[in-house]
Amino acid sequence: MEELTYIRVGDYYIHNLVLDEPKSVKMVGKYGSLRRTYLKRHKHDLWRELAGSGKLTAHLLDIDDTVQEWMNRMLPQMMEAAGVTEELKARDQMAWVGLVNNCRARVEEIILAELVYV
Repeated sequence: MEELTYIRVGDYYIHNLVLDEPKSVKMVGKYGSLRRTYLKRHKHDLWRELAGSGKLTAHLLDIDDTVQEWMNRMLPQMMEAAGVTEELKARDQMAWVGLVNNCRARVEEIILAELVYV
Protein backbone atom coordinates (compact mmCIF):
# COMPACT_ATOMS: atom_id res chain seq x y z
CA MET A 1 0.00 0.00 0.00
CA GLU A 2 1.28 3.41 -0.95
CA GLU A 3 1.82 5.99 1.73
CA LEU A 4 -0.32 9.10 1.47
CA THR A 5 1.53 12.36 1.18
CA TYR A 6 0.26 15.84 1.77
CA ILE A 7 1.12 19.30 0.57
CA ARG A 8 0.56 22.42 2.58
CA VAL A 9 -1.54 25.15 1.00
CA GLY A 10 -1.88 28.11 3.32
CA ASP A 11 -3.13 26.74 6.65
CA TYR A 12 -4.40 23.46 5.14
CA TYR A 13 -2.86 20.11 4.27
CA ILE A 14 -4.23 18.59 1.07
CA HIS A 15 -3.79 15.00 -0.14
CA ASN A 16 -1.19 14.79 -2.87
CA LEU A 17 -3.17 12.47 -5.14
CA VAL A 18 -2.05 11.55 -8.64
CA LEU A 19 -4.52 10.00 -11.04
CA ASP A 20 -3.54 7.18 -13.35
CA GLU A 21 -3.52 7.87 -17.06
CA PRO A 22 -7.05 7.35 -18.38
CA LYS A 23 -7.57 4.37 -20.62
CA SER A 24 -8.58 5.24 -24.14
CA VAL A 25 -12.31 4.71 -24.37
CA LYS A 26 -13.62 3.85 -27.80
CA MET A 27 -17.17 4.85 -28.53
CA VAL A 28 -19.56 2.81 -30.64
CA GLY A 29 -20.12 4.64 -33.91
CA LYS A 30 -22.98 4.99 -36.36
CA TYR A 31 -22.82 1.48 -37.81
CA GLY A 32 -22.36 -0.15 -34.41
CA SER A 33 -25.45 1.68 -33.18
CA LEU A 34 -27.41 0.58 -36.24
CA ARG A 35 -26.28 -3.00 -35.61
CA ARG A 36 -27.33 -2.81 -31.95
CA THR A 37 -30.80 -1.55 -32.92
CA TYR A 38 -31.14 -4.27 -35.56
CA LEU A 39 -30.11 -6.99 -33.09
CA LYS A 40 -32.53 -5.70 -30.44
CA ARG A 41 -35.48 -5.61 -32.83
CA HIS A 42 -34.88 -8.58 -35.13
CA LYS A 43 -32.32 -10.90 -33.49
CA HIS A 44 -33.30 -10.51 -29.87
CA ASP A 45 -31.84 -13.85 -28.75
CA LEU A 46 -28.42 -13.01 -30.19
CA TRP A 47 -28.58 -9.52 -28.68
CA ARG A 48 -29.47 -10.97 -25.26
CA GLU A 49 -26.64 -13.52 -25.52
CA LEU A 50 -24.05 -10.90 -26.47
CA ALA A 51 -25.26 -8.43 -23.85
CA GLY A 52 -25.42 -11.09 -21.14
CA SER A 53 -21.91 -12.34 -21.82
CA GLY A 54 -20.44 -8.83 -21.94
CA LYS A 55 -19.41 -9.18 -25.59
CA LEU A 56 -21.90 -6.75 -27.12
CA THR A 57 -19.67 -3.67 -27.05
CA ALA A 58 -16.73 -5.59 -28.53
CA HIS A 59 -19.03 -6.92 -31.27
CA LEU A 60 -20.32 -3.42 -32.08
CA LEU A 61 -16.80 -1.94 -32.14
CA ASP A 62 -15.74 -4.78 -34.43
CA ILE A 63 -18.64 -3.95 -36.77
CA ASP A 64 -17.56 -0.28 -36.81
CA ASP A 65 -13.95 -1.23 -37.63
CA THR A 66 -14.99 -3.67 -40.35
CA VAL A 67 -17.33 -1.12 -41.93
CA GLN A 68 -14.53 1.45 -41.97
CA GLU A 69 -12.19 -1.04 -43.67
CA TRP A 70 -14.81 -1.91 -46.28
CA MET A 71 -15.59 1.77 -46.89
CA ASN A 72 -11.89 2.59 -47.35
CA ARG A 73 -11.50 -0.26 -49.81
CA MET A 74 -14.76 -0.01 -51.78
CA LEU A 75 -15.29 3.75 -52.09
CA PRO A 76 -12.18 4.48 -54.20
CA GLN A 77 -13.02 1.55 -56.47
CA MET A 78 -16.61 2.74 -56.87
CA MET A 79 -15.47 6.32 -57.53
CA GLU A 80 -13.00 5.17 -60.17
CA ALA A 81 -15.66 3.08 -61.90
CA ALA A 82 -18.06 6.06 -61.88
CA GLY A 83 -15.50 8.37 -63.45
CA VAL A 84 -14.88 10.61 -60.45
CA THR A 85 -11.60 12.38 -61.21
CA GLU A 86 -9.71 15.48 -60.14
CA GLU A 87 -10.25 16.81 -63.65
CA LEU A 88 -14.02 16.56 -63.18
CA LYS A 89 -13.69 18.24 -59.78
CA ALA A 90 -11.83 21.17 -61.35
CA ARG A 91 -14.22 21.41 -64.30
CA ASP A 92 -17.62 20.84 -62.63
CA GLN A 93 -17.64 20.73 -58.84
CA MET A 94 -21.37 20.11 -58.49
CA ALA A 95 -21.26 17.07 -60.79
CA TRP A 96 -18.22 15.80 -58.85
CA VAL A 97 -20.00 16.19 -55.50
CA GLY A 98 -23.09 14.45 -56.86
CA LEU A 99 -21.07 11.49 -58.11
CA VAL A 100 -19.12 11.20 -54.85
CA ASN A 101 -22.32 11.28 -52.80
CA ASN A 102 -23.90 8.70 -55.10
CA CYS A 103 -20.89 6.40 -54.75
CA ARG A 104 -20.86 6.80 -50.97
CA ALA A 105 -24.58 5.99 -50.76
CA ARG A 106 -24.16 2.88 -52.93
CA VAL A 107 -21.21 1.64 -50.85
CA GLU A 108 -23.14 2.30 -47.64
CA GLU A 109 -26.13 0.37 -48.99
CA ILE A 110 -23.91 -2.62 -49.75
CA ILE A 111 -22.29 -2.45 -46.33
CA LEU A 112 -25.61 -2.22 -44.51
CA ALA A 113 -26.95 -5.24 -46.40
CA GLU A 114 -23.80 -7.35 -46.00
CA LEU A 115 -22.57 -6.44 -42.49
CA VAL A 116 -25.04 -4.56 -40.36
CA TYR A 117 -28.45 -6.03 -41.19
CA VAL A 118 -27.60 -9.75 -41.19
